[in-house]
Amino acid sequence: MEKSDVRYNAYIDILKEELVPAMGCTEPIALAYAAAMARRVLGQVPEKVVIGASGSIIKNVKSVIVPNTDHLKGISAAAAAGIIAGDPDKELEVIAQVTPEQIAGMKAFLEQAEIEVEHVDNGITFDIIVTLYKGESYAKVRIANYHTNIVLIEKDGKILEETEVQGETEEGLTDRSLLSMEGIWDFINSVDVEDIKEVLDRQISYNMAIAEEGIRGDYGANIGSVLLDMEGDNVRVRAKAMAAAGSDARMNGCELPVIINSGSGNQGITASVPVIVYAKELKVSDEKMYRALALSNLTAIHQKTPIGRLSAYCGAVSAGAGAGVGIAYLNGGGYAEITHTVVNALAIVSGIICDGAKASCAAKIASAVEAGILGYNMYVRGQQFRGGDGIVMKGVEATLKNVGRLGKEGMKETNEEIIKMMIGE
Repeated sequence: MEKSDVRYNAYIDILKEELVPAMGCTEPIALAYAAAMARRVLGQVPEKVVIGASGSIIKNVKSVIVPNTDHLKGISAAAAAGIIAGDPDKELEVIAQVTPEQIAGMKAFLEQAEIEVEHVDNGITFDIIVTLYKGESYAKVRIANYHTNIVLIEKDGKILEETEVQGETEEGLTDRSLLSMEGIWDFINSVDVEDIKEVLDRQISYNMAIAEEGIRGDYGANIGSVLLDMEGDNVRVRAKAMAAAGSDARMNGCELPVIINSGSGNQGITASVPVIVYAKELKVSDEKMYRALALSNLTAIHQKTPIGRLSAYCGAVSAGAGAGVGIAYLNGGGYAEITHTVVNALAIVSGIICDGAKASCAAKIASAVEAGILGYNMYVRGQQFRGGDGIVMKGVEATLKNVGRLGKEGMKETNEEIIKMMIGE
């Protein structure tokens, strides 16, 4: 792929847009971001907070510990963190720096303020509306479709900023329809590594740090440590154990940032950590590791694009398949190995549901990474799933189209039922 090809710069821009830092699970952090912006607009600490959230937001915020809050959990805690300690200029690192006094302030605010949570359905999956009240004054902020996409800022009846929400489109982002497995393969083999090095260096640094902390510490169900104890210390086990450990730490209050993928820290960890573990084991060059990481990340993004940011379809599945192709490349795999790895992996684990962000995400990540590695090892041993095997179609893009349809359309009712169970309806 030549640098003059429109896809070349688009693929670089997509990596830069998707691989950004976030402190904590991205849905509660998006809520904290909206609350922090509303607090800035209001100009004072509110006495009442009304949070409108789509079902998928409620699902993904309900059970997560919010970082830098002394283990506060859930929707009200995320809003309080943003109101008391948030810096909206930092977007998804909105509560990256919090003082002990501010943590005490959050707890006092939760005790004193009136906080209401409403389940809203405006026809889009990702929807957050935070309204803060103080006396006769109010401020409202809405985020829609993706985590930093503020579409409304309103104060005391005056619209300060507004962007029309046109369904579930992601206005302002690079056109993801330019992605294809063939294009991604061409790109990662021809890209000037200097053009992607900075964004990938940050991913390596951040995501390995939280994975290592997850192994050292006591977080969630400690899936990484369980895997190492159960299966040993070979590279395959380390790859999935380290990714799971990063998720366990992140879901359970670790105060380290991650580099996300497709709006998700878990997906960012899954698409990167196993590839880095294999690259170190195989002692490949830095250049080859960068190319493998670009392949993994872009493959994960390509899969997630038709599904959307939030779904009943577990995003770790897409990221695990991405990790599988990165590992296949590190082992010398070509285009055939890459595409069959994706198809095989998706044929194995596409049924995993997303029932919100919480400790069990780590175990799902381990399963997804295992499927990615198995998908590659099947193909190099002459085995594969073929068109007509369930949702698998002839050709990688046809299979990805089916998976996108499954995740977005086929699992809508599943998502609604999961939400009802989680909120007790």
